[in-house]
Amino acid sequence: MRRMADELATLGQLATLRHVAAGQSVLCSGTEASSLVALRSGEVALGLRTADGVFRTERIVRGPAWLDLSSAWLAGPHAMDAQAMGPASVVELPRDVLESHLAAHPGLAQRLIQGLAREVQALAVNTHALMHKDAPGRLAQWLHQRCVPLPGCSGQAMVKLTDRKRDVASQLAITPETLSRLMRSFSRQGLIEVAGYNVRVIDPVGLARLGQV
Repeated sequence: MRRMADELATLGQLATLRHVAAGQSVLCSGTEASSLVALRSGEVALGLRTADGVFRTERIVRGPAWLDLSSAWLAGPHAMDAQAMGPASVVELPRDVLESHLAAHPGLAQRLIQGLAREVQALAVNTHALMHKDAPGRLAQWLHQRCVPLPGCSGQAMVKLTDRKRDVASQLAITPETLSRLMRSFSRQGLIEVAGYNVRVIDPVGLARLGQV
């Protein structure tokens, strides 16, 4: 416990906290990454901004979570753009200063390595889904990953859609129109019921099976 407290104190001394307003840029691809960047609170969209200024969302990150744990270690630019979806708090850890403290805090170094491993694993899973699953399979997997058991309804679950339709569609590499069509198809199959931003999952097992195809 004492060692962890020392590690937290070290991070507290190194970290810089900044507050970001809705719609404000958090990271810019192509700019030099000198710090590890984490989202303390709020929601941030990761993606790429096109030449005409349109931001194309690839995934939504909710704090606390890492936004870019890798680029600074490579002494290169950020790989993606990031934009706040609402008020957010971002923590930055200067790589060069942090690196000088890791020898004295091996536990901290191990946790950073584990964080990188989780990021790589998540990217591998997402890449596999995009390359090998069709659109219904990707949506089924996306919904199933977000299922929360529904109290009082054995075997059923709920998914609250906090992202805009176009952002969900962008994450799944489909159009908003295709997303709407698939949601209607899932409803007709008896897998889900949609009421506004709430998706009641009537058949989680069937949804999981479709997501594995």
